[in-house]
Amino acid sequence: MRIHTAQLPDAARSQDRVFTTDRAVAVLDGASPFAPVDVSTGAYVDALGNGISDQLRASPDIAVADAVAHAIAAAADELGIEGDASPSSTVTVLRHADDRIDLYVLGDSTIYYGDDHACHELADHRLDELHLPERAEYRRRLAHGHGYDDTHRELLADLQREQRKHRNIEGGYWIAEADPSAAHHAFERSVPAGDITWAVLATDGAYEPLTHLGLDDWRKVSRMDDASIASLLQRCETWLKQSDPEGATLPRSKVADDMTIAAVDLRSL
Repeated sequence: MRIHTAQLPDAARSQDRVFTTDRAVAVLDGASPFAPVDVSTGAYVDALGNGISDQLRASPDIAVADAVAHAIAAAADELGIEGDASPSSTVTVLRHADDRIDLYVLGDSTIYYGDDHACHELADHRLDELHLPERAEYRRRLAHGHGYDDTHRELLADLQREQRKHRNIEGGYWIAEADPSAAHHAFERSVPAGDITWAVLATDGAYEPLTHLGLDDWRKVSRMDDASIASLLQRCETWLKQSDPEGATLPRSKVADDMTIAAVDLRSL
């Protein structure tokens, strides 16, 4: 199993993280809390990601959801955070487990995977499926050319407050935060090792512009090395900042979100 990764910006300036073991890779997309707290998002995703990778190393047969749950609990304890005042993060994990590949998605990052003939995806769309009016309104304003003005920022704050009401509850959406039980509400899939030769783990900041620009040949991306993935992400950022700086063509919450991709070549299994 060969893993190549790239992030834009780098981890020191990003809230995304990538963690690897001999048999697994995890990608996290951190988000700041709705109210200011003493714990930074960077500290949270570092603690969470290290916890997940430690669990997967120490217990190769552990269920991925259990590994994530243990890591959430440990991060919350280490950092002294609670659900109403905590950073959060999406979690995607690919783990090679003997005769199968385990895939795990919590939050709006995505895993694309397949073989030489097919491409599949494992995605969590529950946040978008809430169809909150604040999200529709900020995207409508961007599409009509209003750009990232004060009203846009106010709408984002309103949207975050509304999302908070639906977080980690039945009928809402689930995300890694301070409640370990959220880990057991992820989307999971186990694929026979012979049926999968590649995979790509991508944060929304990466897959949205790649898809918009028609650069979403995920099988091709899975064969790229670090430098090629970095170049691909740079191409996206250049387009976002230079060709669509007001978000009119591709409405989004900010000009350019953090972008992370982990490409996994499974042909050697």
